[in-house]
Amino acid sequence: MDNRINVEKNRKDKIPYDYYKMLFKDFDPGVMAENTGCIFNKDREEIIVKLMGQDIVVKYPSGDMYSAEGSKIEAYPPKALILRYLMHGKGVSPSSKYITYREVDGGNVYYNNFYGRCILRLSKTFGKNVDKFKKIFEKLGAEKVDMGDAAYKFQFLNNIYVIFAIWEGDEEFPPSSQILFNSNVSFYFTAEDLAVVGDVAIGAITKLAF
Repeated sequence: MDNRINVEKNRKDKIPYDYYKMLFKDFDPGVMAENTGCIFNKDREEIIVKLMGQDIVVKYPSGDMYSAEGSKIEAYPPKALILRYLMHGKGVSPSSKYITYREVDGGNVYYNNFYGRCILRLSKTFGKNVDKFKKIFEKLGAEKVDMGDAAYKFQFLNNIYVIFAIWEGDEEFPPSSQILFNSNVSFYFTAEDLAVVGDVAIGAITKLAF
């Protein structure tokens, strides 16, 4: 039963990735790299994207993705997200302003989904493991932010910065969290995309923690 569910989920996740791969070949790789702050290697026909501190090699025009060591990236949601980011990036640099999900265009409509998928997940995963939360972000070289019991600003992708904040909670209140995005994020992602951003980022730090 569980295996069948996983197969169905993989199939569902593969559909948008295949769709964006089809569109990707019609975009200029040099322009995409310039508009996202990535590097385009013309000789090798690949764009180097930095995701959570790791180099991801995006082949052009196929849209296939590999780690810096050469192993193929298998997970579909981050691959679809990266292709959307490359195709839709507008070249807007980060600002000093950070905004909540609700402040993003369409954020109010999708907030319940984002809350359950990202904010609540972050609270449940690290609300009682704040020391691990701190160690992960210090290891990643993230910038400490004066917010909550622990908060860090980190680079999710080139030009895309996110803040994760945790409150431990006490006898009266359960642990809570907040996720903020640099105000330039709307020039790269939609509100729906940002749920994937949060999901992928939490998955990455959870893998480092446990």
